[in-house]
Amino acid sequence: QVQLVESGGGLVQAGGSLRLSCAASGRTFSMYAVGWFRQAPGKEREFVGTIGTGGMTYYADSVKGRFTISRDNAKNTVYLQMNSLKPEDTAVYYCAAGGSSARIRRSEYDYWGQGTQVTVSS
Repeated sequence: QVQLVESGGGLVQAGGSLRLSCAASGRTFSMYAVGWFRQAPGKEREFVGTIGTGGMTYYADSVKGRFTISRDNAKNTVYLQMNSLKPEDTAVYYCAAGGSSARIRRSEYDYWGQGTQVTVSS
């Protein structure tokens, strides 16, 4: 069993940066791929990016070049560095864990956090 807790959300102006953290409980966290998803009001939850156990990353086109995912297995934490934020990045951001290879589908993740709100003002 893995429990995930996101933090680091908040209010930022367009063009600014935030770093989200996904802290996990459980000794086997390093064995899981971790994904980030987001959900804006009235919209479906969408894929943002993922990192596999070997460090391979994959990003949605909408965030490629602006967002970076990294992991620190010693701290049981995965980070989402978000730069050049835009108002359309406003959403609740969720992290999820499952499998070992980087993956983009929600159904491929077994464990989810509660989410953290990111609001980007124009």
